[in-house]
This record gives sequence, structure tokens and C-alpha cells, in this order.
Amino acid sequence: MAKTAQGDGLELRGSTDKLTDNGRGSSYGSEPEVNGGVVPGDNQVDKYGFIGGAQQHSGDSAEEIPTEVLRQREAKWLEMLNSWDKWMAKKHKKVKERCQKGIPPSLRGRAWLYLTGGKVRREQNQGKFQELDNQPGDPKWVDIIERDLHRQFPFHEMFAARGGHGQQDLFRVLKAYTLHRPEEGYCQAQAPIAAVLLMHMPAEDAFWVLVQICEKYLPGYYSTGLEAIQLDGEILYALLRRVSPVAHRHLKKHKLEPILYMTEWFMCAFSRTLPWASVLRVWDMFLCEGVKIIFRVGLVLLKCMLGSQEKLKTCQGLYETMELLRAIQPQYMQEGFLVHEVIGLLVSEKDIEKEHHAQLRRWKETHGDLHCKSPPRMHGAKAIMAAEPPSRQDLRQRPTIIVESPLAPKTDGVRAEDAKESRKTKEEKQKKTILPPQEKPVNPYLPTSDPSPPLKHMTVQGSKESLSSAEHDTYL
Repeated sequence: MAKTAQGDGLELRGSTDKLTDNGRGSSYGSEPEVNGGVVPGDNQVDKYGFIGGAQQHSGDSAEEIPTEVLRQREAKWLEMLNSWDKWMAKKHKKVKERCQKGIPPSLRGRAWLYLTGGKVRREQNQGKFQELDNQPGDPKWVDIIERDLHRQFPFHEMFAARGGHGQQDLFRVLKAYTLHRPEEGYCQAQAPIAAVLLMHMPAEDAFWVLVQICEKYLPGYYSTGLEAIQLDGEILYALLRRVSPVAHRHLKKHKLEPILYMTEWFMCAFSRTLPWASVLRVWDMFLCEGVKIIFRVGLVLLKCMLGSQEKLKTCQGLYETMELLRAIQPQYMQEGFLVHEVIGLLVSEKDIEKEHHAQLRRWKETHGDLHCKSPPRMHGAKAIMAAEPPSRQDLRQRPTIIVESPLAPKTDGVRAEDAKESRKTKEEKQKKTILPPQEKPVNPYLPTSDPSPPLKHMTVQGSKESLSSAEHDTYL
């Protein structure tokens, strides 16, 4: 298959127009200049960051979780993240169940970093991202990446402004990957993957999670020739025979090759296909359990759209079938329905591996050996951790802001200091209560035109400290 083969408008290796100037542009944080140039009429931003609900009826399809339940889930996830190695070793089933229920939004970025093993890779390669970030990059890949920046979620507030911080970070992550894997370079389908990650974590973390997805979850997907995605297309087609014989017969009858409809689904992990609430739930499960989740989502959609003779009445040919798969009915992509169907579908890692070996034999018979030798695929977080057991040091959390608890036990030195401060404060209060007879009380409601020098100094100092904290507090 040619490099530019595409399933649904996704140009996989390059593009033609260039709308940025070296990936930075001239309007930092300016008005949104987006794909097509038109921002949706409703400029309100939804809870996912999309302007005017642009990400396909995401509001209608999202499940509302009571605040109390969300807080309980956050507490459970914080407990897991604090002892990640123990939970993964002894209670992996519980971790999987909690991923299926949905990771709390406030902890999703950190959870993805731990699930993928990105946290361990980052700790074991301190300074590596900064080193790659400082290099200019291969001009060939830099040019293509720059052209693609404006295409990634143009109606999301993070990526709407040309040359804004979102696009700058996206450029940095994608360029760094081409330097990390120069033999692979850049594939356009990596851009939406990186963009989804940047919505949840800083650039360095996003880079290492992207590395893990490309090397462990979907190895070979973004290599020249796209052999791995073609193989997985055949695996999907074979599994469909078991899941929905009606849909399988229809696709076979019209000779509709899997590569025509599943390329964007799989290579972008459904980030350009599903409403956003469903994207996040699918990714929670995908990063925990591995590629079988992507297969299951594809099988559920094919079964729902083509799984009965009644549904096939409207698509009697190849073209009609392709149009149907490009416009999947909203009820089948709704968060609650889709997640329920995906969890209930009995397709395991063993099923995928068994079919993988069968398709590999057929490939060698018809095409010869694979040109791109990819590392073996790892099925989820547990397999990744088992292959490369991390140390406790690698998993240790490094908060950017440390707040001391007032309930924490104090040392003798701290107690003495507190007692001294208390006495000083008490003496000052006593002085303030005894006013000289000639001094008039100050009216607190009158504006002060010229604050005293100490007050002015303290105000400025306080502002600087606040700014410093905000700059270092990336995400908690």
C-alpha cells in the first residue's frame, strides 16, 4: 500500500499547505485561526475544552457522575498511584475495573503516565527530552510537522490559536520523537495522539507516553509502508467473522478491504472518530488493557452498523457501505452504550495473538518478509511493567508544590519557633489596643493613596511569590 493510503481523509505521510512560520507563527495566543477559518457560532467552551461543542455532540453523549462519587474515585486513585507497583502486582484486576469505570479527570494525565510506563521511562532518561528539544531536528520532518499543527483539534481552546502554546508544545513533542526514532520519523497519525496527551499533561510527559504507545502498544503502526496496520486490519476482519457473520459476509461480498475503513480508527486510537467523552473512556481502558480495546471498539461499531439484514438494506454497494462507516450513528458511539459493549465483548489478547500468527504466515506467503521489523506488542500496563520492572525510585511521585499539613507532628525546633512567634504576635496585639490619646482612629473604608513603603514592598513580594508558584505548578 502506498504511504498516502488513507481510511477517512487522513493523509498519513505529509501534506501540502503550510500555515505556520517554523511552527510558531506570529500571533502567540491570538484569536483562534482554525481549520477552515470558522469558529463555531457558540463560543462557549465545554468541560473538555472544545469551543462551541465542536467535538461531535460530546455533551449529549457524556455521562454525569455525582460529585461525591467522583471524590471517592479520586481518593482511591491517589491511593493506587502512591503504591503503584504493589497495586499492579497484587490487585491488577481492581486497577482494570477502575479504568473501565473511568479515571477521574483530575488524575487522568498522571494515571496515563503510570499505566503506560511513561513515568519510568522519564525517570530513567532524565534530561533526554530537554536534549532532544534543544536540537533543530531534520528539516524534512520539521517542515511536515509544521504544516500539520493547525489540523489537530482546531476547535479545542488549547490548539485553536495559531502559534499558541498548544501548537508549540505539539511541535516540540513530535519533533523530539523524530530525533528519538530517526529511522521511523514522523507519521501524521501521531499528531492527534500527541495532542490528546498534551491536553492532559506537560510536554515532557506527553513525549514519553507517546514513545510508549508507539513502541509498546502499537509497534510498527507509524513506520514506512504501514505493514503493521495492514496486518491488524486482516486480524480485525478475521475476528469479525466470529463476532458478526452478517457484517463479515457483507464486507467480503463487496470486497471492502479493512485498510479502507479502519486505518484512522486504529492509528489515531479513535480520537478523530468518537465523541470526546467516549474517546477518554476508550483511552482509559486502552492504556490499561492494550490494543484489544481498540479491536473491540472497531468490532462493536462494525457489528452495530452492519450486523443485520435490516441495516444492510440502505447500503447495497461498496460506496454506500463506506459512507455508512464514515458517518457512524451517534447512539452507537454514546459513552455508556459503547463502554458497556466493549467490556462485554469476549475478545482476548490470546485471540489477537493467535490470529496475528495466522495472518503473519499468510503475509509471508503473499508478500514475503516484513520490511519493518517491529518489537513484539505488549498487551497493556501489566505486561509492560512485567517486562521492565521499575524501582520504587522510578515510581516515586514528585509534587511541584508541597503543602505542610497543620495536623502533622512538629519537631521541638518548630514548636519553639511557633511559641516565639505566638508571644511576639500577642505583644503586638497588646500594643495596638492601647492607643495614644492624641491619635485618631483610622477609617478603614477610605482609599489609601500612598501606602507605606513596607506595605508596598510586601505586596510586590507576595505577588512575585504567587507568580513563581503558578509557573512551577504544572499539574497535580
